[in-house]
Amino acid sequence: MKINIKEFQVIEGQRVELQEYPTSIKPFYKSKNQYKEILDRHIEELSALQNILYADNRYALLLIFQAMDAAGKDGAIKHVMSGVNPQGCQVFSYKHPSPQELDHDFLWRTTRDLPQRGRIGIFNRSYYEEVLIVRVHPQILQGEQIPKDLLSSKTIWEERYRSIRGLEKHLYYNGTRVIKFFLHLSKEEQRQRFLNRLDDPGKNWKISPADIEERKFWKDYMKAYEACLSATSQSKSPWYIVPADDKDNAHLIISQTIVETLKTLKMSYPKPDALRQKELKDMRKGLLRNK
Repeated sequence: MKINIKEFQVIEGQRVELQEYPTSIKPFYKSKNQYKEILDRHIEELSALQNILYADNRYALLLIFQAMDAAGKDGAIKHVMSGVNPQGCQVFSYKHPSPQELDHDFLWRTTRDLPQRGRIGIFNRSYYEEVLIVRVHPQILQGEQIPKDLLSSKTIWEERYRSIRGLEKHLYYNGTRVIKFFLHLSKEEQRQRFLNRLDDPGKNWKISPADIEERKFWKDYMKAYEACLSATSQSKSPWYIVPADDKDNAHLIISQTIVETLKTLKMSYPKPDALRQKELKDMRKGLLRNK
């Protein structure tokens, strides 16, 4: 069953209503073995493309993962990126801003971590938290030291969407491709995963009272995500809404999306000029003479 990534892409200008997007779909695999075969094939392709990305040294790739707790962000990064050379890839996870970060604009701390040319950067949560959790809990804004006359709830979110769109356009026109994944989890599946974490001693560390408390704001989060996805999915930096109740299926959709995006880039291994070709020939002759 072929994966058509366009089915999961939010079209620029499209109004998103998450209830219209499934959290579970028919699997793209018939067995666990077939799932592993497909994922291994994607990982092999991704590894080869990463090598060219690094050698070509003109593009960068930024992957952003956003989701409710227990949606599988960590697992997706672990499985999908398992074949990537760690020297060409960095993962950043963002928690509550530090005092230093609060003394800067909301894009500052993530901008420091943007990937270099030739590399893949991964944001496990990102600057999008500033229009998600901060929108659900607007009291957080009071600690961000923003001038009071700029804190109007009527304008601040649109201003932040505009800043994000501008940043991602800037990145695109400087060679960084941005792919954004929203792992769409059902509230019931989250409940089951939380119960599993509570019942499994090896997973107790993954859950806290704050996770349970945030479930009370589920509807508010869905509204915040709908507004965010609608306002910030651009043709050059699209959002993909990935059904996340089936983790394996989500891994296949994500890996396919990354591979297809890299394939659209006009990358190649550097071709040696005449001087370099002579240098290579001389080195080869020297090695053959001196065994």
